Amino acid sequence: MSSTRMTLNLGEGSVSFSFSPQAARELKAAINEFMVSLKAVAAKPTPGGGKVTPRPPLEYRHTGEVFLEVFCNPNIWPTPFAAKVLLTIRNINICLTTEAELTRIIEDINQYVEQVD
Repeated sequence: MSSTRMTLNLGEGSVSFSFSPQAARELKAAINEFMVSLKAVAAKPTPGGGKVTPRPPLEYRHTGEVFLEVFCNPNIWPTPFAAKVLLTIRNINICLTTEAELTRIIEDINQYVEQVD
């Protein structure tokens, strides 16, 4: 299985790792589905005494040459533009766990998918 390198830009640098185009498409689909939920949370005004129905988090995991996990709780962010994700990228030699802006990750994934298609 052929993998090319995907680069994710973080607040204080970037990380590049082997990631297959198919896995990138799956991640893109998972984030697109999650964005619907995040936008629904942002669009609903909180009623005076009513409870807001909690939305499920984004919990994406991929195991290949590297393990990639992306987690985001839509219930704590007021808008998709403010949302941040927790990223974990690891292989047998290194483990990186950091927070990144959701919108920047979306841009990076879209750019990668365009390059490999």
